[in-house]
Amino acid sequence: MNSAKTLFGNNLPPLAERVRPKTMMEFCGQSHLTAEGKILHKISVHKTLFSMILWGPPGTGKTTLARLVAGLVKADFRELSAVSSGVKDLRNIISSGKNNLEQGFTTILFIDEIHRFSKGQQDALLHAVESGTIILIGATTENPSFEVISPLLSRCRVLTLESLNQEHLQKILDQAFEKDVILSKGQISIDDSDRYELIKSSAGDARKMLNTLEIAVKMLNSRGTITPDILNEALQSKTMIYDKTGDYHYDTISALIKSVRGSDPDAAVYWLAVMLEGGEKPEFIARRLVILAAEDIGNADPQGLILATSGFQAIHMIGMPEAAIILSQVTTYLASAPKSNSSYKAVKEASKKVRESGTFPVPLHLRNAPTDLMRSLDRGKDYKYPHNYSEHFIDENYFPDGLRETFYHPTGSGHEEWIKKRLKSLWNNRYSDS
Repeated sequence: MNSAKTLFGNNLPPLAERVRPKTMMEFCGQSHLTAEGKILHKISVHKTLFSMILWGPPGTGKTTLARLVAGLVKADFRELSAVSSGVKDLRNIISSGKNNLEQGFTTILFIDEIHRFSKGQQDALLHAVESGTIILIGATTENPSFEVISPLLSRCRVLTLESLNQEHLQKILDQAFEKDVILSKGQISIDDSDRYELIKSSAGDARKMLNTLEIAVKMLNSRGTITPDILNEALQSKTMIYDKTGDYHYDTISALIKSVRGSDPDAAVYWLAVMLEGGEKPEFIARRLVILAAEDIGNADPQGLILATSGFQAIHMIGMPEAAIILSQVTTYLASAPKSNSSYKAVKEASKKVRESGTFPVPLHLRNAPTDLMRSLDRGKDYKYPHNYSEHFIDENYFPDGLRETFYHPTGSGHEEWIKKRLKSLWNNRYSDS
């Protein structure tokens, strides 16, 4: 049998698993958590542990960090996937945790994709986490505020992971070529330009990069040069089947959002169908559509956010398969609506101003004055109540002293055309050129 085929047989783990870091020194990225003096470094120094939720994009090291942390404190490490595990599996591990605790050992339970656990499954963890029977480490790509029940979330510390940058991915790639049982043989090569394309295509996801590399190596039968054609084919081969837990999940929601943003309802509903047929959670799609309605449509069609929010609530009441109809209505409406990202840009610019200039004092005439004492200190003095004036408007200053800027620039799209005209008539000196 060909040696390459033997290596790529069922007994050999995937490349991403083979080159997974064994020590914190080998780990790349997340220095805000692992650097000296940071929270995960302190665990290695003090050998004390707490329950935590690791929240971040795919391929950023959540599973690896959980395993490394377990190694630092020499705990009994148990691992479950929320996709394939149930309450019975949890109870068995909690029972083992009780026995370990009586003997002075720590039990760490790592739950991958904890956002996929039902409320009942999460409830089953509460007492064990609070009593210290187990130390919970959950991993999620979804916002824990929405996907983890409040009682469990309050018992954990949320640690946010960031997408890996080019330097991190380059180092991971170098380590793979140095240490992997196949790549270290020196029979596979890749030019710097193609290496850069491989890194860029991964979008900060180390697992995606390594999976693509492994496909390319298999296509070469573990010998030769990874050319642009080979690399492109390896990238394409990863998107043949929708995987709601893998890379294509993120590529597909990206395609859906970009199709809606680009006002193409047909392409948008196609990607919607791909996700639903693949078993995607309708809540995940609906949440992204709510964000898009505010970010990409905004005041060009204020009904967009109302419809998206109503759709999100409706699918909770209805469930699949009928939720698909609701999502289709929301998707096609948002895709067909006029677009504006002026509201999104306004808050980004205002936030940038606050970061650069700091926070100014609130002028006295705008301050709250519910008591006689506050009024005696001139709080609220000289405030002009707009409803006492013609057209319910008075040319007043609502900015801090010394600050006058225009952050919101309405477009001429949809309802924003009316908004633009109104603001120009009210604040002509500010909106005359917008």
